[in-house]
Amino acid sequence: MSISRAALAVLMATAFSAQAEAISEQPYPGTIVLKVDATNTAQQIFRVRESIPAKPGKLTLLYPQWIPANHGPSGALNQFAGLKVSANGKPLEWKRDTVNVYAFHIEVPKDASSVEVEFQYLSPVEANQGRTTITNDILGVQWQSLTLYPAGYNSRRITMQPNLTVPAGWQYGTALETATRNGDEIAFKPLDLEAMMDSPLFAGRHFRRIDLDPGAKVPVHLNVVADTAEQLEATPEQIAPHRAMVQQAYKLFNSQHYQHYDFLFAISDEFGGIGREHHQSSENGVKLGYFSEWAKHEARRELLPHEFTHSWNGKFRRPADQNVPNFNTPLQNSLLWVYEGQTQYWGAVIAARSGLIKTEHTRDLLAATAARYDNTRGREWRAVQDTTNDPIVNARRPQGWNNWQRAEDYYSEGELIWLDADTLIREKSGDKRSLNDFARNFFGVDDGVNVAKHYTFDDVVKALNAIQPYDWASFLRTRLDGHGPGAPLDGLARAGWKLVYTDKPTDFMKAQEEQSKSANFQYSLGFSVGAEGKLEAFQWEGLGFKAGLSGGSTLLAVNGRAYKAEVLRAAVTAAKTGKEPISLLVKKGNLYQTYALDYHGGLKYPRLERIEGTPDRLEAILQPLK
Repeated sequence: MSISRAALAVLMATAFSAQAEAISEQPYPGTIVLKVDATNTAQQIFRVRESIPAKPGKLTLLYPQWIPANHGPSGALNQFAGLKVSANGKPLEWKRDTVNVYAFHIEVPKDASSVEVEFQYLSPVEANQGRTTITNDILGVQWQSLTLYPAGYNSRRITMQPNLTVPAGWQYGTALETATRNGDEIAFKPLDLEAMMDSPLFAGRHFRRIDLDPGAKVPVHLNVVADTAEQLEATPEQIAPHRAMVQQAYKLFNSQHYQHYDFLFAISDEFGGIGREHHQSSENGVKLGYFSEWAKHEARRELLPHEFTHSWNGKFRRPADQNVPNFNTPLQNSLLWVYEGQTQYWGAVIAARSGLIKTEHTRDLLAATAARYDNTRGREWRAVQDTTNDPIVNARRPQGWNNWQRAEDYYSEGELIWLDADTLIREKSGDKRSLNDFARNFFGVDDGVNVAKHYTFDDVVKALNAIQPYDWASFLRTRLDGHGPGAPLDGLARAGWKLVYTDKPTDFMKAQEEQSKSANFQYSLGFSVGAEGKLEAFQWEGLGFKAGLSGGSTLLAVNGRAYKAEVLRAAVTAAKTGKEPISLLVKKGNLYQTYALDYHGGLKYPRLERIEGTPDRLEAILQPLK
């Protein structure tokens, strides 16, 4: 069926008007009372009730769609169920908008002054359904999944009064301020909708609260929940670098933009892993062993300084194109290379400065990042600037050819860009100034203020020029919009280091492989091998790709011997001095096939090597601030 352009325009205008209502800056009349029952841990169900003041007539309620810290339309509408609406004890019909399916239309009767709403949020019970937010021992409250709110008002002008019932005896951590606790029923102080959404909660059967800044006027706490009580046990030597992390952040940013800060930290094999920023808190989830197997899990310790940095970068200083009036207005992500990219940089730097991660291991992680992007073929067609759209385009779904498709590369390629900027400032200023000065001037303004201060690309350029005059606009646009060849590694060279490949991984990266039960052959055979022989992480047009290998395949044998990582490593090493190809027996579906890889270049693992005769600026960058 054909349709005229005029008719199509009318349809598009109708669709747009259905989604975009005029938004008033007037306060929403009255306070919405939200009550969440989170006691059904066995079936992982949250039960929600809301009392919403309302005037007779049309009322539209919205379920949050655009989640700021997720950078995209990730509202879990598929886990929302059982909606019932009533007024004065009588049920009301509701109708979902056929264009904006996150909107529910209600007719409020003449004699009603409020509507009562109830529904359930069904947390995933299996991994293929999404992230688990409630287990027998831990629960995570993300208010955006548990709230309907009235359309037509700025979220900062809607007052909420949240209440929560937790399982018997459980303790909790949150940035919300508690008004009262009666047994297991908790009432929090009223606050605006945006602040409530930005203040999640972790609760658990096993709970410990660690003061990370003893005696401070502005407290910072690490609220730990875990599968077992043993996982909460942290030694003074383990707590010390977490306290140093807080102090190093203060010395860097020279400010605080919160009344108090709460790390919500889950150590669990059942509760879903997470790293999500909020203004006065953060959600952090890792697997078992964070404290109990301290030496094995060093790489995980970059998570907390990353999320802490976001209180300054992303929450206080926030991109102007993310200044939206509510949670159903689309976000724009054009500046995520600052929001996330510079946070990735400072997270790594603060981890090293505080002693959470050793300096030499930070170099190893940086080498892995540099190698990854120096070999990302997708840079040929897709600039890093375009990857800021990935939270909307892909929402972190698995990809078959990540090396070619790219993903949220503004994080780690952004880290390389900011290393480049830092070392350039140091070089141009004779090592008198650095990106530390930018951080203090840009994120450290208005000490004590916790209202978002928005910025544009031009603001970033102006702030860099205030530290070190240079053509920063061209510097940034060249790196953000360019296609290589290769990654932006000038910062490494200016830091006194270069990326090289050797036939042995560093001890730290070898331990990371062993822990993940994977084996990296990306820079030799063009792929990695995961647990149980799964082929993954292919280099686009690499050796394995050209041989016809792909994902969804399992490596069964190497040169006639059952696959083990050490067997394949030995085969690659032997082929370096031999002439025969490496033979791989691979199963894909019901098909068994042998592939011959004519490769004789030996094993290749990335690491950083000093450039003789140059200043070691990387060492200077990673040194603790005094």
